[in-house]
Amino acid sequence: MCWDGILNKIRESRNLYMTAITKERRIQAVKLADALNAIEGVPVSDYAQTLSACWARGELTGEQMKTALLASHRKLAERENHAHA
Repeated sequence: MCWDGILNKIRESRNLYMTAITKERRIQAVKLADALNAIEGVPVSDYAQTLSACWARGELTGEQMKTALLASHRKLAERENHAHA
C-alpha cells in the first residue's frame, strides 16, 4: 500500500471515532478563532484556514496542525531573510 493509502486509512479510522458533537465543537472553535483574529486585524492565511478545517474534521491532530503551520512560517521567514540579505 502506498503512503497516501496508509494516510487515508488512518484518517478514515480517526473519523470513525470522532463524534458529531466533537466535530461541531471544533468547527465552532475555528469560527471563534477566525472571528477573534478578524477583530484584532490579524490576517489568517489560506493555508492556516485549510489546516484548521482539516483539524475540525478530524483529519489532523492538533499537534500535526501546529507542526505544519510552524514549518510553513519558518519557510516564509527564511524567504524573507534571503530577500533582505
